[in-house]
Amino acid sequence: MKRLFTLALFLPLAAQAAWGDFDFEYENEKPWKELESQLPAAPKEENLLPFKVSAATDNSFFVDGQSISVGEDGVVRFTLVMKSPEGASNVMFEGIRCKTREMRLYAFGRADGTWGRARDSDWKRIRSERRNRPDHVLYNDFFCPREIIVTDPAEAVDALKQGNHPRAGKSGWE
Repeated sequence: MKRLFTLALFLPLAAQAAWGDFDFEYENEKPWKELESQLPAAPKEENLLPFKVSAATDNSFFVDGQSISVGEDGVVRFTLVMKSPEGASNVMFEGIRCKTREMRLYAFGRADGTWGRARDSDWKRIRSERRNRPDHVLYNDFFCPREIIVTDPAEAVDALKQGNHPRAGKSGWE
């Protein structure tokens, strides 16, 4: 009887150990871990997809369709190109995390097609203010419409070609 009693005490502990991690992982999210990303090739003019940011700016904005990736970490990574009417260009490799409405600048493009690491590369909240307005539009209208991440690069490219993701509804810049 003593042996049977010990076994009866052990079984619930074994079952708890087996289910304990499952319950914890089910009820609590695992800590988020960002995947390492590869820098894309320098953008080519024929791969640039224009998008409208605001009527208040004369600058033109583009995403390099070939650079878009959707990571298992929930980050859409892409190359953003901004062109002034005078012909100056800024090229940036960025990421948008839909779940937390944040963006990260990974690198700046150089004129020779190489990349320079961004000094301030922390995740920052996306707001509709002027300095990260392009990221706000990309978040709302193309990559994270209704706070749901696009499933793959083709969906993001299609939304950019259409001028808005169908799930986004009315464009956020109008």
